[in-house]
Amino acid sequence: MEPSEKNPSMDMGLVKRMQLALTGNEAALFQVVTDPSMEVLQAVLKNPALTESHLMALLNRRDLSEDFLKLLYRHGLVQGSHSLKLAMVKNPKTPGPISLSLIPHIYLFELVEMLSLAGISPDQKCAAERAIIQRLPGTPLGNKQTLARRGTAAVLEALLKEGESRVVEICLANPRLTQGAVYQFLTGPAASAETISSIARHERWKAIPTIRLAILKNPKTPVVWFTLFLPQLQGHEVRDLSASRRLAAPQKKIVEEELMRRGIR
Repeated sequence: MEPSEKNPSMDMGLVKRMQLALTGNEAALFQVVTDPSMEVLQAVLKNPALTESHLMALLNRRDLSEDFLKLLYRHGLVQGSHSLKLAMVKNPKTPGPISLSLIPHIYLFELVEMLSLAGISPDQKCAAERAIIQRLPGTPLGNKQTLARRGTAAVLEALLKEGESRVVEICLANPRLTQGAVYQFLTGPAASAETISSIARHERWKAIPTIRLAILKNPKTPVVWFTLFLPQLQGHEVRDLSASRRLAAPQKKIVEEELMRRGIR
């Protein structure tokens, strides 16, 4: 058979499926939305019996074409439904520009859930994190505490920068929190005596030499941590610390006493 020749039985089968897609009742459409043909699925979008439930079933599929998803995005049911917008964002085949346009309409903890999806693209992840971070100023404390438990590294870094002690405490226990984020927090303006002490007490963070030094270089660090940490430093580290211009007078005095105790000038 030449490539140009058509199979009449296959054509008739497609015609019947197309007709069902266009005219079938609500019950019949649940079968239609499983059809492998994108032509049939495009036809079903014109059926007045189509409901949100049909489209939810359709968006659970992972074999939809980008062209079909672009067409679906413009459908009135999708435009008027939060659930369908969320389903489109979660579908890994949804074109990036569409996902990015929908993310601002997704609720905070739906965005958090998105970040844990296996099929999320790097662009989608960045956009979801950006949307979460942009909403932080108006987010209630309780929700921030939940974000501190469930957030990604980028979200945790943003939470730390706010400096709220009850949130920082929870962030410190999140395994996604990075050493770099903690270091930046300790060297930034948001750290307070209370939050610095939380880091200094934490079993994970106090064991990291660079974090201990960052704690000791912060002028807000309570002097008790100098008493506890200075003996663990090497001589050159204590000498370098004594030369820091950031130290408060009580801190500098303890460092100089440690140098004298070791006989270091």
